Amino acid sequence: MVIDRRAALVGMVGIFGANLFAPLARAVGYQPNRAINTGAPAVIFTPAQRALVGALSERVLPTTDTPGAIAAGVPEYIEHMLGDWAVNDDRATILDGLTAIDARSMADYKKPALKASAAQQDALLTLAMNGGLPSAIPFFQAFRQLVITGYYTSEIGITQERHYLPVPGDYDGAYLYSKVKRIFSA
Repeated sequence: MVIDRRAALVGMVGIFGANLFAPLARAVGYQPNRAINTGAPAVIFTPAQRALVGALSERVLPTTDTPGAIAAGVPEYIEHMLGDWAVNDDRATILDGLTAIDARSMADYKKPALKASAAQQDALLTLAMNGGLPSAIPFFQAFRQLVITGYYTSEIGITQERHYLPVPGDYDGAYLYSKVKRIFSA
């Protein structure tokens, strides 16, 4: 049995609890009579915003010994979620946050956030996380949730970052913890 993206998304709800970003909650609470867009996502971002979403999502989940957010298709996932499951206020949270990050980058580094170094982008995200930008905390929490759910519900997140063990699987009550190399999911 292969886990589908919706089942994985339902599992992610427990991570965020009551602070779940509204489009994710709507996707989890899918009504069968509502049509889902399975085609191309609605165009929400400008090309510059799309590139910035890619760069920032890669800072949240960078490429290491496993693929990062861009390889997992997280920027496309975010645009799809905002296009299909978000209302204008939800979109504004993300779009206003991107604008605030870009404005702060121009003020601090004299260049757009997309052209900033990885360390500068990390500093901008840290500033947003700590409430140092206008409307930053709602943006950062929503953006991080979208990145994490996009990554860990993707094929890369499920099969390469985590080790999928179909249930029922073998039980080994004496399995040595030292042998655990990854987080297991079922």
